[in-house]
Amino acid sequence: MSAVATFSTTPTPSTSSSILDVSNLTVRIDGQTLLSDVSLSIARGTLHAIVGPNGAGKSTLVNAILGQIRFEGRILAHWRRNGRIGYVPQSFAVDRTLPVTVADFLALTRQRRPVCFGVGHDARRRIGAMLVGVGLAGFEQRQLSVLSGGELRRVLLAHALDPLPELLILDEPATGLDQTASQWLEDVLLAARDRDDVTVLMVSHDHERVKRHGDRVTVLDTRVVADGAPADALA
Repeated sequence: MSAVATFSTTPTPSTSSSILDVSNLTVRIDGQTLLSDVSLSIARGTLHAIVGPNGAGKSTLVNAILGQIRFEGRILAHWRRNGRIGYVPQSFAVDRTLPVTVADFLALTRQRRPVCFGVGHDARRRIGAMLVGVGLAGFEQRQLSVLSGGELRRVLLAHALDPLPELLILDEPATGLDQTASQWLEDVLLAARDRDDVTVLMVSHDHERVKRHGDRVTVLDTRVVADGAPADALA
């Protein structure tokens, strides 16, 4: 099976209105077709939702975009700034036997020296600001293993948003969150789109939320069933 993923790396910023174009994407694993001839475009500066039943291939599409699985077809990205992708997975396994703090985890990609030698002053200051931004002020020394699902999701979102990505991908980000946390998440994503010009690609089961705030939605069931404005695609 071939995998073709072409990313724009030219010095001149892309003038394309889309940030990501997926063409004729097919994924087969162990003889099973998980995605079949999927094509879609994600417009720059929008919140684009992917919806569909369980087993429809939503997470498979995300994994293909992230380069985590092999596929047939083409994925073309058009970067204008840093070409960075922030990612918040649906689940994140934490080894509860490892004494890793929130600061340790966030410092892994924010300083050159190994975390086992401590978190540097600059990294610690930056991490503090990141945690304030996701409502977790003072959580630096909390063990990652004792965080609730919602708290861990906030840490992962802090990691994904710093440095600010050009494309933010979230796989079922509201899973396990109460109403207050879900509203907070909604506010963060809308601010990223409207204030920071981040394109948001989100897998979601919450059709009402998608209708309220999504710019476009793609309905998957192994293939593209519908694609368009939320009011039309989810009618």
